[in-house]
Amino acid sequence: MIESLRRLGLSDLEARCYLTLHGQPASSGYEVAKQVSVSRSNVYAALRGLAEKGICRTLEGDPVLYAAVPIGEVIKLLQYDFEHTARVLKGELTAPAETPAFFSNWKGDKQVDLAIRRLAANAAHDILVDLWSEDLHRLEEPLLAAEARGVEVHLMVIGEVPTKLKHVMVHSRGEGAPPKLRNFSLLLDQKVALLGNFGSQTPALALESNHFSLLDVLDSAYFHDVVMQRIERDFAPELLDRYGPDYARIRQEHPEMDRKKG
Repeated sequence: MIESLRRLGLSDLEARCYLTLHGQPASSGYEVAKQVSVSRSNVYAALRGLAEKGICRTLEGDPVLYAAVPIGEVIKLLQYDFEHTARVLKGELTAPAETPAFFSNWKGDKQVDLAIRRLAANAAHDILVDLWSEDLHRLEEPLLAAEARGVEVHLMVIGEVPTKLKHVMVHSRGEGAPPKLRNFSLLLDQKVALLGNFGSQTPALALESNHFSLLDVLDSAYFHDVVMQRIERDFAPELLDRYGPDYARIRQEHPEMDRKKG
């Protein structure tokens, strides 16, 4: 809860003071300071900051009392301010007619998560997603929000995982633990792509690009995955008999396909 309030522009102490006031009668600064276990001078400064932001009422008296504006009213105020600012920016800053080809690196969990949320929020038609089941929780919320707007989200996931997404294809996986670095990719509206990896012990890394060759590679890879899924479902016994488990005979003929090589 504290982190969510901080994203609305509150300091850590302002968020704590707001939560303390929310849902209880108007309180003095002294009472708030006792509950948050912070010096009164710092608490009074935080309460003044909340009042200046319009989300805390000051009730004059002796002592002065403070009351939280209900969170629903706060949210509507922030929505109004954001939408007003957005209209001004869109009116004064025009995007270029066509974005030149680019390759942009994002490093660290926070930057990668922000890139995912930004791209999903701006998708208009469709998103093709390929990832490991262990990492779906990092993308599911922005993908569900895109679906709610009418965007077609198609998920190819390696391994079973529960999800509320509508269009899901599960790719079989071998036994044992997943790799330390798990690749993922998103292709959005056939216009921009994000691909990278998540790791349990390393920060996330991703590459964002609108280059045609990369978009085409991801589109073709998704098509081939869908076709192979259907073929394996319809002809599983025949494929096992002809090529062995996990296409072992084909791998023997093509050692360059062995990912463990070198």
